Amino acid sequence: MRVGVLTGGGDCPGLNAVIRAVVRKGVQEYGYDFIGFRDGWRGPLEGETVPLSIPAVRGILPRGGTILGSSRANPLGAGNGVRRIRDSLAAYEVDALIAIGGEDTLGVAATLSDEHGIKCVGVPKTIDNDLSATDYTFGFDTAVSIATEAIDRLHTTAESHMRVLVVEVMGRHAGWIALHSGLAGGANVILIPEQRFDIDQVCSWVTSRFGASYAPIVVVAEGAMPTQGELILKDGSHDSFGHVRLSGVGEWLAKQIESRTGKEARTTVLGHVQRGGTPSAFDRWLATRFGLHAIDAVRDGDFGMMVALQGTDIVRVPIAEATARLKTVDPALYAEAGVFFG
Repeated sequence: MRVGVLTGGGDCPGLNAVIRAVVRKGVQEYGYDFIGFRDGWRGPLEGETVPLSIPAVRGILPRGGTILGSSRANPLGAGNGVRRIRDSLAAYEVDALIAIGGEDTLGVAATLSDEHGIKCVGVPKTIDNDLSATDYTFGFDTAVSIATEAIDRLHTTAESHMRVLVVEVMGRHAGWIALHSGLAGGANVILIPEQRFDIDQVCSWVTSRFGASYAPIVVVAEGAMPTQGELILKDGSHDSFGHVRLSGVGEWLAKQIESRTGKEARTTVLGHVQRGGTPSAFDRWLATRFGLHAIDAVRDGDFGMMVALQGTDIVRVPIAEATARLKTVDPALYAEAGVFFG
């Protein structure tokens, strides 16, 4: 059997660990051949490949990014996309495909598997941790650690100048990174997409913090929205899946706080630094386990399924089910953090 592997969507730490585990177990225990498709779904669309073997995956466990490259190419929106993918798989004699990605990449895999009979197994990847049916996605732990370290550092400079520091983190329409890093970093305000914020209340918390002779740190997820208004964006551009490109709420929030409280405010947008660098120990462990179980699903002919973490067990769930809705922050979890606001 020959198995194709691709990594799609935004890169994140742990992708190489999945590739390594898939290839190591697939070659050593099942005698499979492997081929990597370049740059997400663009690889099978354009027929761009790289060889995958045990020597090719040596030493990649601690590396961030992906040796296969990634993109947000959407084959379902491309001309004759499904046919082109079929042709590529046939040309390279690929019997099954392991797609490593988030909501969009796996959504394509679900459609190809369920509607077009292409044999796909999914592996959940996203720093946003917003995929249903899995307790955690790899990449999330590393992103939270990076954001927490940044918040720790910003506390000292905020207090040196007694100014407000607004930290904008990623997460799209889920507040997991903001909630975890904000709580771990001792933020005084955490704003998430799941619950609209009242700018007057935010300013009240900021003022309260100054009243205690400390400088406040405000952590805001890029998809957070004020009570009055909609998403705050730098521009209205969209990606190939139709998603608007987020960012801008941090800068807007800092200006609002400064004008309403009279306190100097600055913004730090962590952006893609949250995606970069070496994966944490947890993400290496989780990504490796996902890879081992993904190749088992291929061996079992269990296509249209995604591997997922539930408790400490790796289970299989339908890809379509896992991508049907976003996993968002429970209001009760967010309420816990409210003790520390202000």
